[in-house]
Amino acid sequence: MSTSPPPSKPTLFQTLPLQVADQMASSIMDGTFAPGSRLREVELAQFFEVSRATIREALRHLEQRDLVRIQPQKGAYVTLLSAKELDDLFEVRASLLATGSRLAAGRCTNEDAQKLQAKLTQLRESVADLDAYVRASSGMVEMLIQLSDNDVLAKFVRDFAEQIGRYVRLGLALEANRKRSLSNWKRLVEAVVQHRAEEAAILHRDLALANRSAALAEFQRQYKSEIAPAPI
Repeated sequence: MSTSPPPSKPTLFQTLPLQVADQMASSIMDGTFAPGSRLREVELAQFFEVSRATIREALRHLEQRDLVRIQPQKGAYVTLLSAKELDDLFEVRASLLATGSRLAAGRCTNEDAQKLQAKLTQLRESVADLDAYVRASSGMVEMLIQLSDNDVLAKFVRDFAEQIGRYVRLGLALEANRKRSLSNWKRLVEAVVQHRAEEAAILHRDLALANRSAALAEFQRQYKSEIAPAPI
C-alpha cells in the first residue's frame, strides 16, 4: 500500500516576502516611509538584500493591508489618505476604543489596576520624547484591549493601528498635545480601575477624538488638505 509523500518543508524564501512586508509596515507606521512617498523596488531590494521579485510580492501584501497603493506604470506609493478618509477612520477607531475601555472597566482586577498604573507612569516619564510616548500610548491601548477579552475587537483595533498609526503619531508630534493626552489618560485609567465603565468609554472616545483633531491639524499643515477637522 503506497502512502503519500509528506508535505515539503516550507523554506525561508516562501515566507520572506511576508517578513519584508512586516518590516516595511513597521517603517510606514513609524514614519520612516512617509505617506505619499515612492517605494522603489531596486532601492528596497538592495536595502533588504533580497530579489526584486520578493519586493514586488511584499508590496502586494502591503497593498492588501491598505498601507501601499500600486499604480500601473507609476509604481508603488505609501498610502496617503485623504482628510475625509482619515476623519472617518479616526471616528470608527474612537468607537472601538470606547467599547474596549468599557469592557476593560468591567473586568479590571486589582492586579490589572497595578499594571495600568505602571503603564501610566511609563507614559508620564516619556512625555518629552515623541517616539517613547507613542510606544507607551500604544502599550496602554493594547493592555486595555487585552482586558476587554474580546478577540474580534482586538483584531479590528490592530487593523486600524496599521492603517492610521502614523497619523496618530502626527497628532502627538507637539509636546503640548502629548501633555493633554497624558491628562486624558490619567482620567481614563482612574475610571477603568474604579469600574466606571460608561465613563471610561466616554473618556477614551474623547481622548481618541482629541488626537484626531490634532492629527488633522498637522495633516492640513503638511499635506495642505482642504477639509477642516471635525468638531468633537
